[in-house]
Amino acid sequence: MSATTAPQADAAPPLDPALLAAVESALTAFLNAQTLPENLRAACLHAVLAGGKRLRPMLVLESAMAAGGRVEDAMPAAVAIEFVHAFSLVHDDLPALDNDSMRRGKPTCHVAFGEAMAILAGDCLLSLAPLSAARCPFNGSAIGHELMDATTRMIAGQVYDTLQGFPEGLSEQAKLELVHHNKTGALLECSCRMGALAAGADAETLARLTSFGRAIGLMFQVVDDLIDATQTAEHAGKATGKDAEAGKLTYPVVHGIEGSRREVERLRLQAVDALAPLGSRGERLTKLVEFLARRTK
Repeated sequence: MSATTAPQADAAPPLDPALLAAVESALTAFLNAQTLPENLRAACLHAVLAGGKRLRPMLVLESAMAAGGRVEDAMPAAVAIEFVHAFSLVHDDLPALDNDSMRRGKPTCHVAFGEAMAILAGDCLLSLAPLSAARCPFNGSAIGHELMDATTRMIAGQVYDTLQGFPEGLSEQAKLELVHHNKTGALLECSCRMGALAAGADAETLARLTSFGRAIGLMFQVVDDLIDATQTAEHAGKATGKDAEAGKLTYPVVHGIEGSRREVERLRLQAVDALAPLGSRGERLTKLVEFLARRTK
């Protein structure tokens, strides 16, 4: 992560604007099509359309294309994963957990709509996610299973991170990986697997995209740990230093800054190697992993 690579990290992610627009449209259309109380719909739309990178749904779509599939066949899975991600953020922001009042420059759901509605909006998004996943024309049942399994892992990771409860005898390194592979990594890995399944991928392609997703899932959180430890709040666009203040296990705490950067590089190479046999179909995912490895915000 030299000074020469930092400007690339601060550029926009290499994501197709047309695909991003299609994701936004699909998220809105699905919520507007549901029979819901209008105040609940408004809270769900607020939670889902508050901005963000759309990394998880884009990984679904890009993985599907890398596996030879079509965007339209994978879009229901992309909607589903973003609903789960939005649900997790709504609940994380609540006073009982992170107690955040702003997200992406806007009031959090419980600030805008009250705690009761925020809880119910999160519940609603979680319940709608498998309904969207089931609309995938290929492997709908398997995709729904992947989604709910990853959601359970994500929740377990949040418990490990905030409330502990680790199995006995784990080293600090093992605890750290247990948190990161689940809290952050589960949905990123799942996104890649769901995209492959939506494309009807063969076993080898599914395995390669799984390996890719597992590598970037851990890498994404290691980079986040580095940003929290090394960047100013002004540059990162969010509060930094919070992990150290909270006494949380992070890669810089366990491995140091340089050790964490070496781990990012190891995981980057692992992800790129997993994509190599896919040839040109994996080029867009390769560009994305290069960005994710070097981002500074």
